[in-house]
Amino acid sequence: MTFWTTIAKKTAVVGAGLGLMAGLAATPAIIDQTTGNTPSVAVEQAEKPTLFGKASAPAKQDLVPGTPQGPQERFTPTAEQMANAEEIVKTAEKEGLPERAAVVGVATSLQESKLINLGHLGARNDHDSQGLFQQRPSSGWGTVEQITDPEYSSTAFYKGLKQVDGWEQMPLTRAAQIVQVSAYPDAYAQWEEMAADIVLATHDTGPYADNK
Repeated sequence: MTFWTTIAKKTAVVGAGLGLMAGLAATPAIIDQTTGNTPSVAVEQAEKPTLFGKASAPAKQDLVPGTPQGPQERFTPTAEQMANAEEIVKTAEKEGLPERAAVVGVATSLQESKLINLGHLGARNDHDSQGLFQQRPSSGWGTVEQITDPEYSSTAFYKGLKQVDGWEQMPLTRAAQIVQVSAYPDAYAQWEEMAADIVLATHDTGPYADNK
């Protein structure tokens, strides 16, 4: 290989490298000076769904404004249970209710069905109770098909809650009991803390955020 051939090859390699660098420099990443993100990230964050018109999680004291009554129960929910809980939370928002109502709804379903959309359990069934809230067709809650639909059953529960004057200031178990008319009126209280943490999980925070 001659001296000039070697020089020509080196020049070609350097030229190609400079061309590549120029191409990269021609399309720089534009940074949003306010957020420090590229536009694609900023758009993604702007379009991230929020609940109750909030981009961040609510404060725990807004979900549990007082001291929960009695000992609290917990278990590790499955993805199916979390999906049902999220439907209950979203329905509260659709009904124009605050997140405290979502806590009441989730706690009620935790007591009634452990957030499982139960069908008829045969001999183990509580009369004709079914669904997330164990609502009864014979009591006017709707058809079997309706009360085993999570959105319908949640809506029915919240419509009942709206008719309870001052439910916002009531202990959770009393508000739930007025709607449900359960044989165990104090049982809802034990799920208040877990219900609040499940509502937090819909904002991707709290101990159940990874269970979705």
